[in-house]
Amino acid sequence: MNWFISCITQNYANFNGRARRQEYWMFFLFNFLLNLALIIVNMILVSISTSLMPVANIITFVASVALFIPGLAVLVRRLHDIDKSGWWLLIVIIPLIGSIVLFVFACLDSTPGSNQYGENPKGL
Repeated sequence: MNWFISCITQNYANFNGRARRQEYWMFFLFNFLLNLALIIVNMILVSISTSLMPVANIITFVASVALFIPGLAVLVRRLHDIDKSGWWLLIVIIPLIGSIVLFVFACLDSTPGSNQYGENPKGL
């Protein structure tokens, strides 16, 4: 949970530096759990009354927009950790293959020592 909170509070739009695998995947996990909770809340609100559907959609939209920039930032920092430029995010334009390559990049271990993006966060 601390990784998710630090991505939201301290590194909201920080595209500089490096992010460990643990930081990225913990952010991803809590983002997924938050979205799952929002889906459940949406279903409950809609089951109470269909007139609450716009409220549920607004809540989901605001949460998605609020977490888009931190998600992008932590992924760019994760790419920096394996000594790749943030521009590698554009590989997702290639259907299926791009997402698989980005997933593999997110799973790779950190570049040992320092690189052009800073010191290895594992060593700190």
